[in-house]
Formats: sequence, C-alpha cells, structure tokens
Amino acid sequence: MAGPSAARTGEPAKGPRVSGWRTRVIQILSVAAAVGLWQLLTANNVRAWLRFDTLPTVTEIIAEFGERLGRDEYYLDIGQSLIRILTGFGLAAVVGVLAGIGLGRSDLLAAVFGPLTELVRPIPAIALVPVAILLFPSDESGIAFITFTASLFPVLVSTRHAVRALPTIWEDALRTLGATRTDVLVRVVFPGILPGIFSGLSVGIGVGWICLISAEMISGRLGVGYRTWQAYTIVDYPGVFVGMITIGVLGFGTSALVEYTGRRVTRWLPGEVSR
Repeated sequence: MAGPSAARTGEPAKGPRVSGWRTRVIQILSVAAAVGLWQLLTANNVRAWLRFDTLPTVTEIIAEFGERLGRDEYYLDIGQSLIRILTGFGLAAVVGVLAGIGLGRSDLLAAVFGPLTELVRPIPAIALVPVAILLFPSDESGIAFITFTASLFPVLVSTRHAVRALPTIWEDALRTLGATRTDVLVRVVFPGILPGIFSGLSVGIGVGWICLISAEMISGRLGVGYRTWQAYTIVDYPGVFVGMITIGVLGFGTSALVEYTGRRVTRWLPGEVSR
C-alpha cells in the first residue's frame, strides 16, 4: 500500500530498501552458493542432461589458479590485454564522443556520415578480423583496431541520442544572453550529455572486452584470450576456467571504474538522473 506522501505526489511507492552491508552479504552468499553448487555437481560426476562430469571441480580450478599466480606469463598476459583494451577503448571514447556531438548537432555531418555509420554499425567487430589482418602491418595494430571498432558505436550512438534529447530551450536561453557557439557546447551541450556519454562508455567497454578476447583467440600471441584458447587446445580445462575467471574479473573491474568515474563526474546531477 502506498504511503501518504506517495499518494499526494503521485509517485509510485518504492519497495523496502536493503541496507548497504546486507546487500553485500546477499551478493557474497549468492556467489558462494553458485560456487558450492558447481563443486557439488562436478565432484559427484552428475550427468542429468548437462554433463557436469566432464567439467573441472572448483578445487581443481583453485589449484590451477594458484599455479598460474606463480608464473610471470600470467601477469604478462593480463598486462598485454589491459594495454590493448585501454588503447582501443580510449580512442573509441574520444572519437565516439566527438563524432556523436557532431552527428547530433550538424545536419550536414549527419547527412554525409550518418548513412555510413548505420551501415557499418550492425557488422560485428569480430567479423573485421580478416580486414584487420590485411590492413594493418602487425597483430597488435589489428587487435587495437577491432577493440576500437567494437567500443566506438555504443559511445557514438549514446552520445548522439543524448545531444538530440537536450531541451532546445537551454541553448536558446544562453544565446539570448550573447553566448557563442563554443559557449553553448561547453556550458550546455557537454554537461547536459554527460549521463548519456557514460552510459555509452559503460556499454562500450563491455563490448570491447568481448571482441578483444575473441581477437586474441584468433590472431593474438599474448593476452588472456590467447592463453585461454591455448589451454583449450591442449585439453587443460582447469586452465580454461582460470582464463574465464580472469576475463570476468578484468571486465568487472574496468566496467566498475567507468561507472564510478561517471558517478563522480555527474555528482552534481539529481540523484535519480545521475544513477
């Protein structure tokens, strides 16, 4: 039943809030339950449509993890993958924001580059691997290109939509005060589209990781994706899961960093908008 304040304001009633520490406990327990179920099914060789008897147990994966942590190549692979994702994603962030603002504010740019953008956007970035191999002189450049392409379009499209969604009254009000085009961009457009930009960045880095790992598996010589595929080819299934867990942790960490940065940058916005 909605409270009196909710009825007066017409806002939907919110469910009971869970405190921060209780949320953390629930999250930890959910992960622990999943890990425990995995161990139970694999250790007892359960085969009920899904063949858990062919998968490594949690204890085998932990043992392999401990062994990998003692090797220098593990950290070299992580460093190489991080360099690649930061290079491709960093370029995509800059180009995507600038291109999104241009396409959102200029009818001429939208007419010239809009159709090309919409034609290329549906093509999966991983399908560009043959093009990258032919186009770039080194595997590193090709992998960076694939990561860049994968991250670019979520940022570009989100930025373009955010620009077009800005109330025109903001710009009109500033222009009546004698503001220049640069003033409008700096004081109205860029601050107003920040939530949209960070939404695109959050999606872009996730897609970038997916395509980076796939590219490393196909044409890489170092990196977490390459090492995971190599473990599969030699039937080292605990090593495969170590790679998968490493990819998940890296992806979670970088996505959390982007979201944290977005919350800090947009902390001046109302709470519901900034979230």
